[in-house]
Amino acid sequence: MKHGVIHYGVTNMPGAFPRTATQALTHATLPYLLKIAKHGLAETARHDPGFAKGINTYRGYFTCKPVAESLGQMDKFMELKDLLE
Repeated sequence: MKHGVIHYGVTNMPGAFPRTATQALTHATLPYLLKIAKHGLAETARHDPGFAKGINTYRGYFTCKPVAESLGQMDKFMELKDLLE
């Protein structure tokens, strides 16, 4: 209970409704896939900041600092913008 609302999490909702989950995932990701197909990954990342934030690895480097830190791989961390130059 938080702020007068009961919150409840179901751990495997997609497994319970696989068709609906697949349709939702496809609906959410298809626009990004079409952008990548049309412009390539690097160009899409350069021009879509929201898309770029979702990239955790690129060209063998971690591009998300918290991910690199959590895995003890800061020696393999580079900012995505530097890899895109």
